[in-house]
Amino acid sequence: MVSEKKKVSVLAGFKAFLMRGNVVDLAVAVVIGAAFTNIVNSVVKGLISPVIGLVGTQSLDAYKSCIKDPCGVGADGKPTGVELLWGSVLNAALTFLITAAVVYFLMVLPMSKYLARQEARRKAKEGVQETMEITELEVLKEIRDALVAQRGAGGGQVQSDSPGPRL
Repeated sequence: MVSEKKKVSVLAGFKAFLMRGNVVDLAVAVVIGAAFTNIVNSVVKGLISPVIGLVGTQSLDAYKSCIKDPCGVGADGKPTGVELLWGSVLNAALTFLITAAVVYFLMVLPMSKYLARQEARRKAKEGVQETMEITELEVLKEIRDALVAQRGAGGGQVQSDSPGPRL
């Protein structure tokens, strides 16, 4: 019986963990990130690599330096020497920069502008409400002053049976 309750509470806890907002947001971010990776890889292969190919080779992976001779493939089919594959690193860096630019310019910047507009509208609305409240307060003060002046001109004060405040 204890084991069954423990299973139920573990499953309930797991369900609560999965339903948290930040876990769902993270899952959505991973899916969108995977989609952007495909887009960015296509941009690199279809646009960036051919432009770089005008100067050298289309594949950045072909750029490498040999730091221990002889570099190549030996008679037994095993690589010889030590190569620095700096073209692969450059390709990864370009992919990262393009991904960051796409995310910033297509998602972060428009969203921050949208949120700034929403905040400005909210502040403008609050400013209008404050102005209305101040104007309403001033009208009430004017009414009070007019009533006080009217009582003073009437020659006497009006007596009230109610214990409330007097104007």
